[in-house]
Amino acid sequence: MDRMLLGRRDFLKGAGALYLASLGTHARAGVEDADALFAAAFQRKSGGHGVAIMGENGLPIHLVDLPDRGHDIVFDRVSRRSVVFARQPGAFALVFSHEAKTEPLLIASRPDRHFFGHGAFSPDGRILWATENDFDAAQGMIGVYDVQAGFKRVGEFPTGGIGPHECLLMPDGMTLAVANGGIETHPDYGREELNLSTMQPSLVFIDTARGQILEKHILKPDLHQLSIRHMDLDADGTLWFGCQHRGPLSERPALVGRAVRGKDLDLIDLPEDALLNLRNYVGSVAVNRKTGTVAVSSPQGNSWLEIDAATGRLKAQRTVTEVCGLAPDRDGFLATTGMGAVLKPDGGEADLPDYAWDNHILRIG
Repeated sequence: MDRMLLGRRDFLKGAGALYLASLGTHARAGVEDADALFAAAFQRKSGGHGVAIMGENGLPIHLVDLPDRGHDIVFDRVSRRSVVFARQPGAFALVFSHEAKTEPLLIASRPDRHFFGHGAFSPDGRILWATENDFDAAQGMIGVYDVQAGFKRVGEFPTGGIGPHECLLMPDGMTLAVANGGIETHPDYGREELNLSTMQPSLVFIDTARGQILEKHILKPDLHQLSIRHMDLDADGTLWFGCQHRGPLSERPALVGRAVRGKDLDLIDLPEDALLNLRNYVGSVAVNRKTGTVAVSSPQGNSWLEIDAATGRLKAQRTVTEVCGLAPDRDGFLATTGMGAVLKPDGGEADLPDYAWDNHILRIG
């Protein structure tokens, strides 16, 4: 583990110098002139990994190299820096500035922890929270990082479940929502799922000041293999979540739901054909608060649905090969695919065939 992390540090030290040197006048102008910026992790089919900063046209303005596969990205409005987390069970996260004001900074996980690919910043930008795995104890943790101390890890608190995936800060600025996927993994076994028969996914609300669980919502026993994974907030503060079913393929449970503090989880009914097209897998959830629309994607089902947040009814569905990343843009969504496409709300498309975009795309703002 130590040798691996040392190698990553050496890599990132060189990558940071290359990043700053390569961000020329044209790229800087692209950042300054863009109406909106987006960030997404990718794999090059010709080799290598990175994060791309792109404009609304879907074309990269500049790139940041990564030593391995990245997953999701979180943005801090205060410092205007972002953090990309390694894909589970990754042992690194990388801090970078899309404006190239600072060199990238490595965050290494504790030797007995690994990242789950997601995190959140406190409103004042002083704290970064990250979903982590205490893999020897088989329990989920939130790692607490002091931003002003160079992202030093200063504590942790339990998530009350196994396999925490995405976490989001609620509108009160104090409560963290965490999706406990319920799936036990261990780095010795790669991404093998070790407890499918005894899974217990949950969605929890945690007081970040005390690290105390305020509410814990568990799905009904017959849905114990419905792993809660990704989330986003609508304009009313309702938490929308997407699931991945680990039971028999013949089962078709609801995959999209919403959560409100003080109420039971509400799984919404989707038309049979739309649910079938998701193939028991939601890879990303995004809300366009301007239009009141929730989008969910399934790269396994090559499907992308849009749902009315007020009624929970299906508004539209599209068939797009390996679509997954979603981010609100104008009156619709920007979407990315594993085939290198970036789909724009106006129906246009940018095609980068050497890129395989990872599961998520972040709107920076």
